[in-house]
Amino acid sequence: MTDTDRRTMRHVLRREIAGTIGLLTDEHDFRAMRRYRSFTFDDHTTYLEQVEALLRSRAAQGTHTTIALFDPEDYAVFCAGTGLEPDTPASRTRFTAELATTGPTVPYDGRPLTELVPVLVDEAVRQATWEYAATLLARLGPCVTCGEDIGRAAFNRASALITRILDTAPPGDRHLVCSVTGTPETLLAVLHADGTQQLDEAELLEFTTVLALGLATGGPGGLVMRTSTPGTTDRIYGWRLRGNQGSGLVPLTAGEVFDAYCTDVESGDLVSPESGVDYCVPPDLGDGGTPPAHHH
Repeated sequence: MTDTDRRTMRHVLRREIAGTIGLLTDEHDFRAMRRYRSFTFDDHTTYLEQVEALLRSRAAQGTHTTIALFDPEDYAVFCAGTGLEPDTPASRTRFTAELATTGPTVPYDGRPLTELVPVLVDEAVRQATWEYAATLLARLGPCVTCGEDIGRAAFNRASALITRILDTAPPGDRHLVCSVTGTPETLLAVLHADGTQQLDEAELLEFTTVLALGLATGGPGGLVMRTSTPGTTDRIYGWRLRGNQGSGLVPLTAGEVFDAYCTDVESGDLVSPESGVDYCVPPDLGDGGTPPAHHH
């Protein structure tokens, strides 16, 4: 085999290797990485331009690339825990490889970074929300009276409620928002369901966990859904979370939904309602096999 043949084979093999790049999405994180002498970029805008050029080049060669969110603080903790010298490209590569399996990522699909970065940040927020809610749920532990795992029971109950909500909803696209404000931090989760009921599994897991936390703690919170069908007005309705009452969801009146959507959260001033939207009372969820609330 000639040297030319070997180079050709290596070139072909490069196209078979998927890659991950750890991206510093904002100026603050970029400045934090500049303390390492081996990190040679000195301008964030130029850095992003070079990353985008690299992504386009790899895509043109038929190579798949995943973009991960590179957090300098997490990187420092990773190096300390693994005994790696942080001021080397090899250590950054090791950390990025770890991110590919555990951290928030998005595939590069040809869109500019100005469009992909918000998607990546949203994914990071979603993962952090799920981890935080799951931790709080796990800390509830077993019931001291009956021994039932409170978090697991609440999760099963939340899962059944979501199924009932989607089953009783009008046809069309559904956009659900759940907020829980009784925890140290306000948690917000979003769930999208198209007309075919196809759900993103990660999105569903986060939404179910946040709802379960609200049901288990009985803290203030709510769940609102907007349904959209071509040719008809959108419908918006929702529930107040009440962990120890009935299903755990108390229907909001049409007036309460209207007030929630037509009041500025910060100033309290009224804002104009959307056109083409009906503020409604939610359908009756019934029992539908929903597990009962834990009353101990």
